[in-house]
Amino acid sequence: MLWSGCRRFGARLGCLPGGLRVLVQTGHRSLTSCIDPSMGLNEEQKEFQKVAFDFAAREMAPNMAEWDQKELFPVDVMRKAAQLGFGGVYVQTDVGGSGLSRLDTSVIFEALATGCTSTTAYISIHNMCAWMIDSFGNEEQRHKFCPPLCTMEKFASYCLTEPESGSDAASLLTSAKKQGDHYILNGSKAFISGAGESDVYVVMCRTGGPGPKGISCIVVEKGTPGLSFGKKEKKVGWNSQPTRAVIFEDCAVPVANRIGSEGQGFLIAVRGLNGGRINIASCSLGAAHASVILTRDHLNVRKQFGEPLASNQYLQFKLADMATRLVAARLMVRNAAVALQEERKDAVALCSMAKLFATDECFAICNQALQMHGGYGYLKDYAVQQYVRDSRVHQILEGSNEVMRILISRSLLQE
Repeated sequence: MLWSGCRRFGARLGCLPGGLRVLVQTGHRSLTSCIDPSMGLNEEQKEFQKVAFDFAAREMAPNMAEWDQKELFPVDVMRKAAQLGFGGVYVQTDVGGSGLSRLDTSVIFEALATGCTSTTAYISIHNMCAWMIDSFGNEEQRHKFCPPLCTMEKFASYCLTEPESGSDAASLLTSAKKQGDHYILNGSKAFISGAGESDVYVVMCRTGGPGPKGISCIVVEKGTPGLSFGKKEKKVGWNSQPTRAVIFEDCAVPVANRIGSEGQGFLIAVRGLNGGRINIASCSLGAAHASVILTRDHLNVRKQFGEPLASNQYLQFKLADMATRLVAARLMVRNAAVALQEERKDAVALCSMAKLFATDECFAICNQALQMHGGYGYLKDYAVQQYVRDSRVHQILEGSNEVMRILISRSLLQE
């Protein structure tokens, strides 16, 4: 689906092979430099990337400030993205997915995030939910839930975090007690992206005793009696996607909606998060890439003391550091994506390293870009401040970066 979408979309825009289209408003332009994100990709991956960059430039970047300031959830634009195959990038093709690899997915999300990091991050979460159902659901579940998720006719949210269990996910308290052919859910989830707008909620809940072995995964559909939502949270960034609590009060869900077997939920959650960490790191790459380009262009245009800022060696060195960190982070993320696709033993540690390094470094790049814009960088008329705000949360979610350090050290100590 995605490949045909690439050809169709590419033909409509008149894309030229090997280049990225110009978007003057946000400074994206063709790159043959050391930070070219197509370096090392095969021709098919370059085509996917080019379509994603074009979509980001045409449909997302011109609107990202309005989505942010008015807190709009851009349903129509995301459904356009789904027409290109971005609604189920690594979901199998028999249920409407694009069937691409983790590396392909990283490349696509990085490109989309240059247009709107917040919206791309939600699309990545939606993809993770669809993948969980596709990978662990039975055939009936796959064919029921995945096709409308891949077209984004329906949207999905991932429900793991609770008010009292964030990093310690195995201690979650939301209960699901079996009564006949239903589970009765009680409890609440916190900080859920898309909550209230999404149609499908992939919920980790406790069907057994304490600890990870007592957790199961259940799909709850919007409109189910007993399902409600908290107030829409006011956030520093990620404003194009709503964040609310998800509340279950004697919420009866068919046993047929359980994904996998009882007690398999924590495994599903962890497997999903490994990919989610690559996805979020890729969104950080997109924000950092856009920020480097914006900064390069600002230094060439802005003059102080009679010369362009680009003549200042201190600023040249800062830009060089930003570019180096970006390329290093990109290589680490793509290496982890390949390891995850190949199901290598070191995949968990590499995904954790990639998420830790890329989200820390890319936020630092965006923040430095704002600094180098001077007072202009602090104005909402300039895109760089939004990349800063939208990328900051990536150091917290999908497992905080402190937790990533724990996972990495455990892997090393157990060798």
